[in-house]
Amino acid sequence: MAHTWRPGRKSILGFVYSLFSESKSSEAALLYQTAGTLRFAENSHLYAARHSFSIRVSCLKVSEGLLSEDKRRSRRAAVKEAQAALLDYLHSTRSLQFTDAEHMSKHSPNFLAKLLGRIGNEEDIGRSVTRFLRYHPINEFEPFFESLGLKPSEYAPFLPRELMFLTDDELLLENYHILCNYGIARSKIGKIYKEATEAFHYDYGVLASKLRALEILGLNKTTVSKLATASPRLLIGNIVLDDFVNVLEKLKNFGFQSDWICGLLSERNSYNWSRILDLIHLLSGMGYSFEELRVMITKHPDFLLEGSGKIVNLLVGLYLKLGNEIGLIKRFLLQFPAVQCGSFLRTLRRGLIFFSEIEMVPEDVGEVMQAHPHILGICPLKKTTSILSILNVGKKRLCGIIKHDPEQLKFFILGTRLTPLPTLEKDNPLMQKMEFLVSIGFVENSDEMKRALKRFRGRGAELQERFACLVESGLNREDVFKIVKQAPQILNQSSEVIKKKISFLVNNLGYPIESLVSFPSYVSFTTERVKSRFAIYTWLKERGAVSPTLALSTILATSEMIFVKQIVELHPEGPKVWENYKKKISSD
Repeated sequence: MAHTWRPGRKSILGFVYSLFSESKSSEAALLYQTAGTLRFAENSHLYAARHSFSIRVSCLKVSEGLLSEDKRRSRRAAVKEAQAALLDYLHSTRSLQFTDAEHMSKHSPNFLAKLLGRIGNEEDIGRSVTRFLRYHPINEFEPFFESLGLKPSEYAPFLPRELMFLTDDELLLENYHILCNYGIARSKIGKIYKEATEAFHYDYGVLASKLRALEILGLNKTTVSKLATASPRLLIGNIVLDDFVNVLEKLKNFGFQSDWICGLLSERNSYNWSRILDLIHLLSGMGYSFEELRVMITKHPDFLLEGSGKIVNLLVGLYLKLGNEIGLIKRFLLQFPAVQCGSFLRTLRRGLIFFSEIEMVPEDVGEVMQAHPHILGICPLKKTTSILSILNVGKKRLCGIIKHDPEQLKFFILGTRLTPLPTLEKDNPLMQKMEFLVSIGFVENSDEMKRALKRFRGRGAELQERFACLVESGLNREDVFKIVKQAPQILNQSSEVIKKKISFLVNNLGYPIESLVSFPSYVSFTTERVKSRFAIYTWLKERGAVSPTLALSTILATSEMIFVKQIVELHPEGPKVWENYKKKISSD
């Protein structure tokens, strides 16, 4: 845990994505669910065509808003008649308890939609459904599972292959009734079945004993009902139960009652008590006193419950990787702002991506996080492009602003109105150029300077760098000034290009560096032009066709037509060789 994070600049984004990546459902699982649904459709006598399911469901859900009021009333009446017929069938014909049959008939809309789809547009819906069910026994597990709150895609894998009638699975109904009688809402039992299917296969009395075991821990029936729905695996695993008991014991040591944490559980979520226990051990190992832990958990119970402690574990790991000491992380959690830790983590992630997008170096990111550990988690920032555009600043300047005063991030959050920052004189390209020209000898506001300003491209710092490149090549400063005044366009090329052209002049062509003083435009010509013309010039010299002391300007500055007429054609084979050289150099 003592490792610190020292990646390169571009690795910030990769690190953030790897840290916060979310698992996705595998294709295999999706295929398994699909296969289960199709297998059920094939085995059921109720459905002749697989594709009719979605069409019939839409008849109830979508057409409601398209029909007239009279037709909507007629549709609702038809549904009620079908529900009544299904209730009568399940209770009177199939001998299910009335409360079970009533709940199934009223809380299985998808099943009912398919059933109505098979009936058609007959006038007496109730009688038609009754007649249909008399000759077409249904798979009762389907409306049963749907009435428990499961979607068709969720319960399809649980449909038994060889059973159609609920009464054939006595243990399922027995354990279902135990949960109902205990006070657990029928519509929430589906979640228990999905996460703890084994509990519905217990022999008589086993599930009831599991519920009583939870009461022995000091929990009342209402709390146990909520706990069973929020954490169904407590009903099937001794290891899970042991972890839960250990969590309660730890919390008791901090001064909490047994049912404190259970009162905060959400029945829509599921909880990993082993992970919660690990987080408690982690926090205890960081040196907190019992009183500090009690205050912190009281203020932020989501530390334990949101993601079953995973989010706080991620935060601790992240701050360690950013180079923070345990003492700072300890204070960070004690002073945690009044926001959900999951929301804090998402905002923090966006802030780190923002730092990556403005190319802030990792060392500076670490300094900001150490000095202001909460700021990225409480500032939901606008898009990076919006911030840069509205402020009218570059990434480098924005990094400097944030590094100097991280509190400025609070002005970049969503919903705030940004105004462009004033342009600094040193950032003004025109001012930079003028300062550079004055530094190399131009007279301020002179006509000569005005002409030079129009011909220069780039910022003052770039022009200064290119000027220095010419000086470093061996020319004195006065000569370079003369060169720049005579041919300002030279400084429109990058330092690397200037260096390559000077190197070619001295090392390949054999001219002294001082040649640039008399002919500075050499640097303006393309390398292809220089190579091709000197290639044919060398070829002509070797054959004695031209003077061996032609000036640089004569070879390079003359137009193509004049060069060919006055130099190339001095040898009969010159034009042909010239074309070959041009093609070869162009392809190279």
